[in-house]
Amino acid sequence: MPTDIRDYAVVGNCHGIALISREARVEWCALESFDAAPVCFRMLDDHIGGYLDTRPADPFEVTRRYLPKTNVLETTFTTAAGSATVTDFMPLGRHPDAAPDDFVRLQPLPWLVRIIRASEGELDIKLDMLPGVGWGTCEPDVRRIDHGVALNGASLLCSHPIEVDDGHISAVMHVRAGDELRLVLMAGHCAMPSDVLARLDRLLAITVAYWKAWIGRCGYKGPYVDAVERSALALKLLTYAPSGAIVAAGTTSLPEVLGGSRNWDYRLSWVRDSTLSLFALSVLGYREEPEAFRKFLFDCGTGAVFPTQIVYGIHGEHDLTERELTHLRGYGGARPVRIGNAAHRQRQFDVYGEVMDWLTLHCELGGSLRPPELELLRRTADYVAEHWCEPGQGFWEERDEPRHFVYGKMMCWVALDRAQVLLKCHDYDDVMRAMVEDVHRRGIAPRGYLRKCYGSDLVDAVLLRTPTLDFPLLPGCLQATIDEVMAKLATPRGVYRYRGRDGLDGDEGTFIACGFWLLDALLFTGKKKEAQDWFETMLQQANDVGLYAEELDPQSGQFLGNFPQALSHLALIHGAVLLDFVEHGGPEALKGTHADRVQHAVRMMEEAKRARQAPHAEIGADEWLLDLAALGLG
Repeated sequence: MPTDIRDYAVVGNCHGIALISREARVEWCALESFDAAPVCFRMLDDHIGGYLDTRPADPFEVTRRYLPKTNVLETTFTTAAGSATVTDFMPLGRHPDAAPDDFVRLQPLPWLVRIIRASEGELDIKLDMLPGVGWGTCEPDVRRIDHGVALNGASLLCSHPIEVDDGHISAVMHVRAGDELRLVLMAGHCAMPSDVLARLDRLLAITVAYWKAWIGRCGYKGPYVDAVERSALALKLLTYAPSGAIVAAGTTSLPEVLGGSRNWDYRLSWVRDSTLSLFALSVLGYREEPEAFRKFLFDCGTGAVFPTQIVYGIHGEHDLTERELTHLRGYGGARPVRIGNAAHRQRQFDVYGEVMDWLTLHCELGGSLRPPELELLRRTADYVAEHWCEPGQGFWEERDEPRHFVYGKMMCWVALDRAQVLLKCHDYDDVMRAMVEDVHRRGIAPRGYLRKCYGSDLVDAVLLRTPTLDFPLLPGCLQATIDEVMAKLATPRGVYRYRGRDGLDGDEGTFIACGFWLLDALLFTGKKKEAQDWFETMLQQANDVGLYAEELDPQSGQFLGNFPQALSHLALIHGAVLLDFVEHGGPEALKGTHADRVQHAVRMMEEAKRARQAPHAEIGADEWLLDLAALGLG
């Protein structure tokens, strides 16, 4: 049986990422970048997929947690004879040339570090590793080096002797209380392995200081601070520092249906998901990540309209041709395993609204747009004004024929509404009135709720986002839409995004972000108690370390889809902040656009900061400076 997706935790350094099971087995590890060929990918093939495992030889119990306010994972094994704690992290810190308050220009190391400390008694630790090479298409070439082994393009360093047998790496290491084992899985090779192993404590201290300093800037101090901070740390971990891109999730091909074919590559930067992530970070007080993404998007997304496509590679790639790795078994037999995503060819009208909405916020918070950028936005608004009445693909990228999605029509209105703010004009008033009339006439079912598509009486959970858009709705339409979602899509554990055909085989689970959007919509209809109860229900769906995948099996509670999922975590942050708005400012605090609400959040955070009597403990910038030369590693 494959490891339950719910049992994974994640570590990373805004370049690479690793997924680690509850029993501390590394089952996914891409060292240099999110989209690099992984050295561990057991989750996608439990026969040839690489992994790294260190565990007690005797039966054990296990607990785990993140070190407070960090993305550093700590797993504790307890046996009848002793206990040991495993600390996993990927090193990062401030670049030596970065400003002291710069949290975007980073110095990472393409390493996964594991430190095992025996705390009580004594026990044997078994090391077991199968390296993965070329997605399992190549036999691993393993040879001994000083303090470890060299692999194909990678190395495993170890403080204790290890054995190699036909490409398999193993050891049994006896430890007593106070003893320590050190391992480093690194991209490339190292000329100074003993120096690397000797400096891991310093690298751990720098990494911990970085994460604590970054999350210390979070302005949310409400009742759900632990969940909000964990979600913010997950979103930050999913940013790719070299370009400013934000990936939708850290993995590819974890299935939306167990054993099915709904398996997609999410290690890419969706414009829509990224802009929604930036709203979540902005509302918490973060500014650098949004500015880095703005630069990324204008660098790779310029053309006749903006953006030129709905998703890019993390280095700005436009060609994301979808390929199937047919030799891999897939997670639990769910085939195919895919690299790339054919959705990059889809035309989705909602993306123009998401970008214009976010850029409005960018300018409201003091950002600016250059004349060529404004001209590009004008061309985009002209394009939307001319083509909004045409069919397209929807928010969920269904692989079916283009249709007139109601949410897409409303987002075209948002695009023109925000464009008029950015361009300081009223050129699109007549078109916007026509859009509203069209949605009211064709997009509302006889029972008064918003349809998924023109000509269909199905409902779509993305329409729960409507009140956040400031789109003019008919009286009672939002409540009728909530009622229809509750009747047709809601379960005790969450909300399906839609039901019915979508051009793909099989069904899927409830969509975690949709569950949080339901509480948003409830707040906009004045149902604070129901919204808070639903928020508590959604919080209970997280795994033991506070992380979410994309979907949830409504019967078993098993996670489905890629992990960790940015859209799930940003929706949690948004819901927590809206609850805080209503608690302190009443329903009036929800009115307006995203930009209005973020400005309101900024004011609330500033007032709360002034009201706090004890100053927040500051971490000096030198504590999270990763200077390789000073460490003797440069």
